[in-house]
Amino acid sequence: MPWIICFLIAFGLSLTSCGTAVKGQEASKMANDSLIDPQLIFDGKTIEKSEAEWQNQLTELEYKILRQKGTERAFTGALLDNKKTGTYCCKACALPLFKSAHKFDSGSGWPSFWDIFDPKNIEAQEEYGWTGKQIEIHCPRCKSHLGHVFDDGPKPTGLRYCINSACLQFVEQKK
Repeated sequence: MPWIICFLIAFGLSLTSCGTAVKGQEASKMANDSLIDPQLIFDGKTIEKSEAEWQNQLTELEYKILRQKGTERAFTGALLDNKKTGTYCCKACALPLFKSAHKFDSGSGWPSFWDIFDPKNIEAQEEYGWTGKQIEIHCPRCKSHLGHVFDDGPKPTGLRYCINSACLQFVEQKK
């Protein structure tokens, strides 16, 4: 009899993980479909959704990072080593955030950029955590947490935008 319980638990967990994968695929497709013009600049119109709607749109990891200010483990992000030419957009709403020309290897374990797509497309806010004062950055359109900005980046800006891969949707430049 205990083997039946174990089987049912394992079967239930496998169904749950499959659902998460489908949600992630749907979210990626939605971000690609909604990004009509990669030159889009934030126009002041925000996206408001309930937490249930965000949970339905995003994978568990994306939700944890984008909506609950979590972070992914260093050196695990899918876009860390991406060398393609294109635009990095918000995973939740597809607002362009960074250009591939501004990406650099900071050695931190997260995608890093020395400049942003447009000043209107990023919002910054001071926060205080266990490491002291930090500058959190988030998307102005959907208010999703993206990562942090530090003042130890390369010239010409001297900034390092340290971003979670799970927060980004990469749109490759058409040739």
